[in-house]
Parts: sequence; C-alpha cells; structure tokens
Amino acid sequence: MADTTPERDRALIPTGHDASSYTCVRSLARQGVGTVVASEKATAPAAASRYCDEAVSLPPPREGLLAYRDALLALAEREDVRTVIPVRPEDSYLLSRYEDAFAEHVSLVVPSMSQLERVYDRLQLAAAAEAAGVPVPETRLLSEVDDWTPELLVKSRYNVLADSYLSQWGPDDIDVVKHIHHVGRGETPDAEEIRTAMRHDPIIQEFVRTDGEFMFTGLYDRGEPLATFQHRQIRGNSYTDGGGVYRRSIRDPELERVGRALLSELDWYGLACIEYMRDAETGEYVLTEINPRMWQSLPSTVHAGADYPWYYWLAATGRADEIDDDYQIGVGTHMLHGEVGYLTSVFTEESPHVARPSIPRTLWEIGSSIAREPRFDYLRLDDPGPFLAGMRNALPTGAIPAMTLPGPVGDRTRRGNR
Repeated sequence: MADTTPERDRALIPTGHDASSYTCVRSLARQGVGTVVASEKATAPAAASRYCDEAVSLPPPREGLLAYRDALLALAEREDVRTVIPVRPEDSYLLSRYEDAFAEHVSLVVPSMSQLERVYDRLQLAAAAEAAGVPVPETRLLSEVDDWTPELLVKSRYNVLADSYLSQWGPDDIDVVKHIHHVGRGETPDAEEIRTAMRHDPIIQEFVRTDGEFMFTGLYDRGEPLATFQHRQIRGNSYTDGGGVYRRSIRDPELERVGRALLSELDWYGLACIEYMRDAETGEYVLTEINPRMWQSLPSTVHAGADYPWYYWLAATGRADEIDDDYQIGVGTHMLHGEVGYLTSVFTEESPHVARPSIPRTLWEIGSSIAREPRFDYLRLDDPGPFLAGMRNALPTGAIPAMTLPGPVGDRTRRGNR
C-alpha cells in the first residue's frame, strides 16, 4: 500500500512483547504523534496495532549489542524521528551508555551513565536509599554472607549484565537476570552454583514480610519532578513476586515522600519506576528497586490519566511546561495474560516465605475483580491486534496462526484509522 499521508514527527519505540510499548503507541496516536515500533520479535503486540505507523526489524540485542545499537542509530538518524522511548532494560542501558551518539540525531530524556550505574547496581542503590533516609532491606554480596539463619532472598546485583559492571564481559555482551531465589530460614544454598547460574556475584537481601506492594513513578528533570504517580499492586506475575498485573491508583503522602526523597538524592533525570513494599510490622515503605524506563503496568497509569508517553514526548521536544500532572485515584486495571500467569504460579510455584494461595479463592478473586473493574492493558474492541498477538505469544506455538495478526514487523507502511 502506498503511503500518501504527509510525514509527521515520530517516536521510535524499541520493544519486544512489552505491554507498555502498545500503550505508548496508542497514547501518542491520540496526540497526533507518529510511532515507529522496532523489534526483533515478529509478533510484537505493539506492531499489530492499527495505531502503529510503522513496524521495522531489529537484530536481537542479547545476540550482539553493538549491531543492535547501530541499527537503532540508523533509525534515529531519520528526519521524522524526534526521540527514542526506553521500554526495556537493554534500551535504558544502551541510551545512557551511548547518549552522545544518539543525541546527535534525537532528543532523549534519560539519566547519565553515572546516574544509571547508581540504580542499576543494587548495592549502590541501597547506599543511595540510606543516604536519602529511605528504608531499604539489608543488602550484601553473596560472597560476604556466612550466616544463613535469617530468611533471605538472592537477586542479581545488576538490572542488566554488561561490560560497564563486569570486567569479563565485552561491549557486545548484555543480558538480564530476573530470577529471585527464596532461601528458607537455616537453609544453606550452593553459593557457587548460584554464582555460575547468574554469571556474577549476586546480592543477598533480608526478606521483609509485607502487607502490600506499591509503585511510585516519576518523570524528572535534574532532581525536580515533572510528573509523579502511585498505585498499589494487588496481584503480580506470580504469587511470590513479579510486576503488577492487577493494580489500583492511589495517593499516599508517605509514599510520595520516600519516592521524591530518593530521586532527589540521585538528582534524577528521566523516567523512574520505583517499587516499594510496605513492612507489615513497621508500616514503612521499603525500597525494592528502580527501573529507569517505561514500566510493565504503564497501561494502568495511563488509564488513570497520568499519560507518561505524552509527558515523555513533551519533555523530549522542549514542551515540559505543558505537562498536566494529575490523575484519578481508585482506578483498577488488569493485564489478562499476567492474570493467567499468576494463576499458573499458584499451581506450579512454591516459596519458603510466601504461603501458596487457595486455588478456589484465587479463581474467585481474579474473576470478581475483572467483573468489577473491566479495564485491560491489551484488550480493546477498536484495536484487537495487540491482544491477539499477546495471546499468541502466551499460548503454545501454533495455537493462534500468525496470519491473524496485522502488521508484521518489517512492514514500513502507514496504518490508517486514526
């Protein structure tokens, strides 16, 4: 199909199977901003949207970061591309690491490499939280632990593994380790086996018993907030941990205080998604981690009126003063694929720290909450492509034929129906 529509400014959105990338496409389309969805995944849900202007292929970043960087730079050099929106950990790292190269062609709202290292290294992040007066679990390297009496968690030390942190890695190497190992009281894990599996010396944190998980997000300009948002996570990808798949927007002054205090300490610039847990004994908000990019639950944020993709575009194009930092409280939303993942975890996972929920109760809670609050990340009657793509990615190969998905990656034509 020939493209006869006049060119307009576009945002470049590198992505995989991320719900937040579809939200960016839909949000920016509402504001008259075009989008280029770039992915190594042929079934990226955002590329299947009728609101996506263009979908192009990228090499897989984890198979060669430099080739991925060069392909992304070639897209950023286009005259119609004004900015790049970070959605994945790899892209957060890449845009900060090579900010000077990208800044020759596009405007970015991303932290400096020194700022990024303070949050991507969870040991440095714990130190920053302590300096800001924000509660944080006791955090040490696995190699420094000799007392396994308390209940503990093993996590990757870094948000991404790359040569900036690991001397044995080269500039072409990058990976993400998300697994969290729950260590029961008195259990002594095989430390060498864990280090081998994680490919570095990970961290140990004390396990904190909580009565809730929460998120504070911000878009910041050199330590000053342009926008903030909060929600409570009711269910995650798993009953033991994971990103939110059922959440509800809130406003809590204490959560706002600890969120702002930490980002002020970091003199932050760009996006920040801070995860907190509320200590069941003290009621304090205890820091979990920071992700300097768009977050998995971004659809819920936009549903509540905090339009971060549009905010990012305004900040990147010199119009930050137009950001209207407001949102509705009490707005609940669901990621349906994530709800299936949560239910699956109740059948298949176990933890020495977290009691397995009742299966009948879980089924009732998921079903009743969807009936009460039928707001979804992907499912839209006016744009079914992303939901079908997400279902195809979640189900066994071949369960939904690829031909049902509009707009395969590589199609450079403009979609209509704005």
